Amino acid sequence: MKMTMKKAPMGWNSYDYYDTTVNEEQVKANADYMAEHLKDCGWEYVVVDIQWYAKDAGSMRDQYQYIPFGDMEMDEHGRYQPAVNRFPSSAGGKGFGPLADYVHSLGLKFGIHIMRGIPRLAAHRQLPLPGTSLTAAQAADPASICGWNTDMYGVQDNEAGRIYYDSLIQMYADWGVDFIKCDDICDSWMYRHEGFSGWHETRMLHQAIEKCGRDIVLSLSPGPAHIDRAWQYEKYANMWRITDDYWDRWDLLLNMFERCELWQNHVADGCYPDCDMLPLGRLGKGFGQERETHFTREEQKTMMTLWCIFGSPLMIGAELTKLDEWTQWLLTRKEILKLTEGGYAGRQVERDSRRAVWSCFNEETGERYLALFNLSDEEQVLSCDCHQVEQFAGRKAPAARELWTGEEVSAEAGLLSASVPAHGAKLFLLENLQKEG
Repeated sequence: MKMTMKKAPMGWNSYDYYDTTVNEEQVKANADYMAEHLKDCGWEYVVVDIQWYAKDAGSMRDQYQYIPFGDMEMDEHGRYQPAVNRFPSSAGGKGFGPLADYVHSLGLKFGIHIMRGIPRLAAHRQLPLPGTSLTAAQAADPASICGWNTDMYGVQDNEAGRIYYDSLIQMYADWGVDFIKCDDICDSWMYRHEGFSGWHETRMLHQAIEKCGRDIVLSLSPGPAHIDRAWQYEKYANMWRITDDYWDRWDLLLNMFERCELWQNHVADGCYPDCDMLPLGRLGKGFGQERETHFTREEQKTMMTLWCIFGSPLMIGAELTKLDEWTQWLLTRKEILKLTEGGYAGRQVERDSRRAVWSCFNEETGERYLALFNLSDEEQVLSCDCHQVEQFAGRKAPAARELWTGEEVSAEAGLLSASVPAHGAKLFLLENLQKEG
């Protein structure tokens, strides 16, 4: 059985700030900040992103993001280990165990990024798989590669492949890993019109997690996810990216309204289409261009509102220790964050080039919400007739409260109107709902 989850995962991921270069001290500093300032609002996962096993990560960033066939830490069975020069507590074969213990001691959960497949070097050296006479070469599929990273071959759907993935996930479980973000598996631009081994590798990872004895969230990247494969994501994974890498550009945020419309009916307990990380605060140090997010404050509210009312996982991309007071405020609005919990169903009501309207309903509590999004480049008054909203059928709402500002507004005759800044959003909790008639 897949892991039971009643809320979309919320946490921090190292990629947007550190790229491939994050180290143990930096992970601990961000975990400390989360425990002190964000945990109370539901933020709990601390995720070490790509190439934590690369000893030379970032040393040739002017030429490569991922150094081809770089200097990797690996055990005798061909499984990547944390680079000791970056994660010193992993020395002596301890892996991420000590760092996971530290994160757990703060009341948080620990996650890692992995690439789909088996290390190419392990296959070339024909390293033995644990407890068997089979080798990594027998598990590897050299015809299945990643187009942007040279670390891995795909894994064959055979006994050797199963043994490899089972041993890999068991090692992670023994370390205390709570979250795995697997890359090059949700979508691949290399295999558009032919077989993609990522489909059976998703199933193999899921089955290995079932056997390991530990609850582990399985997150799939990159996107865009294939809507015709929704059944597979829902059966074998907890999260799957509905977009390629998402950054702090208005055109990418605007496009997310289309993606959320496409995937809105596939959000359920334990199944979360993923809008990708939140590029807020300080970003880009590992890319050689540390900077503040390019999003305006109104655009940041729009992003948080859409992610929450849609029900996406929330992963902060910023360096947490450098959050300013306003960004911390943005990330700690409990009344808004709770929309990612089980029971809240968000639906698009309407959308055109200038505006979008979303509703949200919790059948158990009776709570109803309405979000007005201004997609244009100038402030405008947006309105919605609540009688025309399917989730509000048979109810009238004399009043509403805007959750970002606390402003109380009337909804005369069921019509909710508000002036919304350019690229901004307003999210209303409809109060005093009464049955009509």
